[in-house]
Amino acid sequence: MIDETLIASLGIEDADAEALLSEALGDRAAKGMDDLLDERIDSLETGTLIQGKIIGFSGDDVVVEVGLKSEGLIPKEEFPNLSELKVGDTVDVLLESMEGEGGLIQLSKRKADRQIAWQKIVDTTKEGDPVEGTCMRKIKGGLLVDIGVPVFLPASQVDVRRPHDIGEFIGRSIRAEILKIDTERRNIVISRRKLIERERGEAKRRLMSTLKEGDIVTGTVKNIADFGAFVDLGGIDGLLHITDMSWGRVNHPSEVVKIDQRIEVKVLNIDHDKEKIALGLKQKEESPWEEIEQRYPVGSRVKGEIVNLMSYGAFVRLEDGIEGLVHISEMSWTRRINHPSEVVEPGQEVDVVVLEIDKNKQEISLGMKQTEVNPWELVSEKYPAGTLVEGEVRNLANYGAFIEIEPGIDGLLHISDMSWTKKITHPNELYKKGDNVQCVVLDVDQEKQRVSLGVKQLSEDPWVDAIPSAYQPGMVVRGKVTKITNFGVFVELEEDLEGLLHISELADHKVENPQDVVQANDEIDVKILRVDISDRKIGLSLKRAQWGDSSGGGGESMDFRPSDMPSRGGMDDHGSMGTDKIQF
Repeated sequence: MIDETLIASLGIEDADAEALLSEALGDRAAKGMDDLLDERIDSLETGTLIQGKIIGFSGDDVVVEVGLKSEGLIPKEEFPNLSELKVGDTVDVLLESMEGEGGLIQLSKRKADRQIAWQKIVDTTKEGDPVEGTCMRKIKGGLLVDIGVPVFLPASQVDVRRPHDIGEFIGRSIRAEILKIDTERRNIVISRRKLIERERGEAKRRLMSTLKEGDIVTGTVKNIADFGAFVDLGGIDGLLHITDMSWGRVNHPSEVVKIDQRIEVKVLNIDHDKEKIALGLKQKEESPWEEIEQRYPVGSRVKGEIVNLMSYGAFVRLEDGIEGLVHISEMSWTRRINHPSEVVEPGQEVDVVVLEIDKNKQEISLGMKQTEVNPWELVSEKYPAGTLVEGEVRNLANYGAFIEIEPGIDGLLHISDMSWTKKITHPNELYKKGDNVQCVVLDVDQEKQRVSLGVKQLSEDPWVDAIPSAYQPGMVVRGKVTKITNFGVFVELEEDLEGLLHISELADHKVENPQDVVQANDEIDVKILRVDISDRKIGLSLKRAQWGDSSGGGGESMDFRPSDMPSRGGMDDHGSMGTDKIQF
């Protein structure tokens, strides 16, 4: 008998199938049906697509008969619609091998589907065509995407901006464009980026031709930076700057918007040449700065909350969208504040006075100290010039010492007001922090909030009478060399009183270096040339003190007194009554 399977595979259904087949085959029928089947089997190659019939189910497998000598088993997992299958259904399968276990051939439904799908893709699409599929998993260099057959999506082609982790696309359905089809290797490369760029380019041209300033549009937040957020308007990104997000304070754009959030924004500016669009969120609402002068008139006292501290002051929120600055100089009448945190902290409610409003710049200057009585208004009355005060040295500077005469009120004891005669280069020569010092008030400047103090004014000025009486031009006195400079030598005549011995008065010959003549701590006799009361200076001469009597040295005597000052006893510096004098 002719094998019924072979008859069925050949599509013969007549009751006299065997006779018809024998007649059709002619001589070949004589070979026997076994030889015929062997010949047909030998003609099939591994990888051939054939049609089979489901004849049953065995465990986890589906039994498929394909008209050959034996059946094949296919795992149920290869059938996506397993629940719909039934005995008798025909299926396309791929012949993998003629030699399987137990005489069964090896078939694959999954590979057959892929081959059919591949051929369909090749027949119906070409490079540049859009396709749609599901991202399956990450592979080296990109993603594997199922568009009916697995295709490769390089990481660089996933998006316009390369994502931080392409794994976030796994499981997502995407649209892409075919970059390359390699039929020999059965390999397809796709690009989602290219499709997006092409579609965005078309959308951008449409959008730029219709969009205008003032429009309210809806977009998707695509990226967030420190300075703002980029919003996809459907073909082109617009920048929503952090300053245009809210009338109130925004520390970071992420406080207002999130990635992939759909927001409604206002078009503020369009630069057609650079294809840039500026967007605003706060501009959808009326500015709180309208009629700000009426709500917060200058001089009014209001309450606010400290929202931010900077080195130069504190920002105070008066209402949503309205903040003012209390400069560090406006926090206290008397305290020296190095940082606002010494006085206030974020979240604290404070009373402030409106000092100034700049509506154009949207700035309000506030003051805290103005809520209190200004103690400087009483200082001039409390400490008139000449008042004796005593206070503690709070700080030392190169130019003087700051003395606290009462809490919060410091006076400056300038270096020039510390001594009548002593040359002081730094206040630390006389005082240190914490010292108690008695002073006299010299002046009060209420506008500049300054009090000038003096110590030397507690005693008589020796330059008025004592020094001019004790040191007169022409006198020869003994002193001690205290300091040598390139222009001369300072000589201490008595404690805290020095005179200058100019380099030209060291010797009769020209002196290049004062140390060639005198050394520090030398005691020398010098002649007083002049006593300058107004500048508080005494001029000295070494060479003139060594000249001796005019009769021995010959020549005219020289008087170094001011022209209106008579010589003592009517005699010149050398004890003679000569009348020819050179006046200095």
